[in-house]
Amino acid sequence: MIIDTLLTGIGATALLDVFSAARAWATGTPAPDYALVGRWLAHLTRGRLIHAAIARSAPVAGEAVIGWTAHYTIGIAFAAVLLVGFGAGWTREPALGPALIVGIGSVAAPFLIMQPGMGLGLFARRAPNPRAARLRSLTTHLIFGFALYASGWAVRLFDL
Repeated sequence: MIIDTLLTGIGATALLDVFSAARAWATGTPAPDYALVGRWLAHLTRGRLIHAAIARSAPVAGEAVIGWTAHYTIGIAFAAVLLVGFGAGWTREPALGPALIVGIGSVAAPFLIMQPGMGLGLFARRAPNPRAARLRSLTTHLIFGFALYASGWAVRLFDL
């Protein structure tokens, strides 16, 4: 189950990154900047949870590596939620419903933790365009749900 969790989480996160890059290319919407996530996490270790705007906070050495590592670790953690919550049998017969529940449910993390901590407020209410930010977050996490499903099938079909 550990290997299935790792492979499903890494695969789903990689598929999400492909989607984010394609969306950025097609729409001009910037791809997520995981260095800023790394900056926020590094500041957490120094006791600072909330920033007025994380982009204006002091840069931290290695923030890009920290952010990308956290991004994939979080993807693996949500794959673990899927496999623990819906049973290890999910990997033998991946079902879309549970993957979408976890994917869409995972939007609670940015809405309630990361966006407020990084200066955007609860549910991105302080973003320049809160509605667009919310829709982008929801879409991204819906895609992550589909990516969990696709990754689960890849792990099953290729017996990884």
